[in-house]
Amino acid sequence: MHASKRSAVLSLVPLLCALFAFSQSDAVSIDHANQPSEQTIHLVREKQILAVPTFTPSEYFAEYPATPTPWDGSFSASQHLPQPDASLEESPATLGNMPAEDANSQESFARSQPTKPPDFNRDIFYRNKLEFSLEGGWHPINVPFPLDIFVGDAYNTYPLKYTLVPIFASLRWHIDGIEGPWILRGNWDMQFTGSITGVARGPENRYFAYLMGIRRNFVPRRGKIAPYFDVRLGVGRIDAKGPDGVLYAQGQDITFTINMGSGVRYNFNPRYAISAGMNFMHISNLDLSESNGKPNWGIRNYGINVYGPMVGLDIQLRRHRHAE
Repeated sequence: MHASKRSAVLSLVPLLCALFAFSQSDAVSIDHANQPSEQTIHLVREKQILAVPTFTPSEYFAEYPATPTPWDGSFSASQHLPQPDASLEESPATLGNMPAEDANSQESFARSQPTKPPDFNRDIFYRNKLEFSLEGGWHPINVPFPLDIFVGDAYNTYPLKYTLVPIFASLRWHIDGIEGPWILRGNWDMQFTGSITGVARGPENRYFAYLMGIRRNFVPRRGKIAPYFDVRLGVGRIDAKGPDGVLYAQGQDITFTINMGSGVRYNFNPRYAISAGMNFMHISNLDLSESNGKPNWGIRNYGINVYGPMVGLDIQLRRHRHAE
């Protein structure tokens, strides 16, 4: 036991000698390296010697006591965990998102981009829309019936000329919405028409008819003008003057009619629109007043074939668009 203590003391002797020799050297001990005195700085610069900061264990344990504070059963993250530097913290608005400046710049860039204007015409031509239409025309031009070459008749006009003044009151039902590519883009509407036609030139006086047909509206992507083409077929009654001996007049009161028109429609808004175009009108009785029996059995019906300008007013019957 005594031998071991003696050996331990003897082993400390060289260490004590080294420490004593180091204290006699030119090295200067600086108690606080971060706060040296003016005399120490002057000595270090003059002799160009090494300044070694000293470490005092008593100072460390004075600041951080060796005896821990008793735990009272609670835990505070602010007392026991190191707090992050405030400069490194990010606000919740920027976590997982782009910086505020980038967000503002992108928002302003999006605003500067030209936005695609809405399709104005989709609020006008849509499925199940109902309209009331009132049209009037002046048809002074007499032409051959276009289908004469298919029924074996001469493709010509007759000496008796007509001028008709048709007035159409129609209910239009749009059966679909806007569809189709480029110039064919548009929709269809069904037309149910009651007409009163005055005879401004010719032996007869008036003509009443009921017609049904279909119209194709060619709707552009921009603009308020939409071209159209329509066809209507019907049956009517005229005060025929052929039985009274008038040459080239109509041979029977009951007649059939064909109307074909084309023009443009201008939409002021989803409720009101006007239209203008040309319309062809044919009136005949399909030779029902004639007979192949005895000679002069019946009276020939020459028919009426005229065309001219037509204008109209369209009014939406529902103020608001109903869900399709």
